[in-house]
Amino acid sequence: MAARKKATVNDRTELLEALDELEKEKQISKEIIIQAIESSLLAACKDEYGKSDNIKVIFDRETGAIGVYAEMEIVEDDLLEDETTQMAFSVADAKYKNIKVGDVIDIEVTPKNFGRIAAQKAKQVVVQKIREEERKVLYVQYLEKEREVITGIVQRYSGRNVCINLGKVDAILMESEQVPGERFRPTEHIKLYVVEVKDTPKGPRITVSRTHPEFVKRLFEEEVTEIQDGTVEIKSIAREAGSRTKIAVTTQIPDVDAVGACVGMNGARVNAIVEELRGEKIDIVNWSESPEVFIENALSPSEVTSVTVDEEEKTARVIVPENQLSLAIGKEGQNARLAAKLTGYKVDIKCEETL
Repeated sequence: MAARKKATVNDRTELLEALDELEKEKQISKEIIIQAIESSLLAACKDEYGKSDNIKVIFDRETGAIGVYAEMEIVEDDLLEDETTQMAFSVADAKYKNIKVGDVIDIEVTPKNFGRIAAQKAKQVVVQKIREEERKVLYVQYLEKEREVITGIVQRYSGRNVCINLGKVDAILMESEQVPGERFRPTEHIKLYVVEVKDTPKGPRITVSRTHPEFVKRLFEEEVTEIQDGTVEIKSIAREAGSRTKIAVTTQIPDVDAVGACVGMNGARVNAIVEELRGEKIDIVNWSESPEVFIENALSPSEVTSVTVDEEEKTARVIVPENQLSLAIGKEGQNARLAAKLTGYKVDIKCEETL
């Protein structure tokens, strides 16, 4: 049984309307906020007035009034031991109706000036809950963009790192995630690959990159309709950011040219990606279930005489004409290195004239 004084109505309408508005606009549960207010006020009450453990704070959901109550057990007069948690039956019977020994009732013990403390704490809790909810919403929003390409606006350089505005949050493009030689102007719009999104007390921390191999893959997915609808599939990709990328594609539809679809009419599609990558070279090759054929394709643009593979050891011996050797290996070994990454085989290139 509870015995409480009638709740006051000072400022109740404003507070209740504010909670209703929060629930409607920001989808923050009014009950969660009220419970948080009660917990916060209980802690403040104990800090301020040293109340015992039988004290609780109750927010009246109908009126908005906030009161402090003590739970009191009704005991026989001669068994009264602790007046902070017990009330003698004779005292209770004189104050309240239908009281009997063993009942537990709530007695209002709201301290003077508690209304001021309650108002301050309620405001703090509401503000905190709004911030938490907005942070959570932002985190979920950007978590959905993880491993995707987004567009950001360059703000400024911070040392060698670049501050990027992504709309509602900022991200730092670290030097290690920048393509060597790239420079950006303030207010310039650039595309970025979202590597990871982490939830932190200060909001989502977003790791972005322009060097990640998946960045090129996602750009092709955006640009090539046949990749979007599943007609063409990207099987593997190898990249040395800022210099060269090799990408292997395939299709299950005989009438579709997978490489041609990625290149586009007059090279329009691949050129758009090359422009975004500031001139990075892109080799598009046909993937094959046959390791020999795939390795030969991966060494494009060089010609290959023969390929011998050891599937268990994942090694390949490639023979090329003498005039193709430097092209097959590439500048500083880049073509062979990327072909190895693309196929997953260690590639050993030999010239047929030296055999």
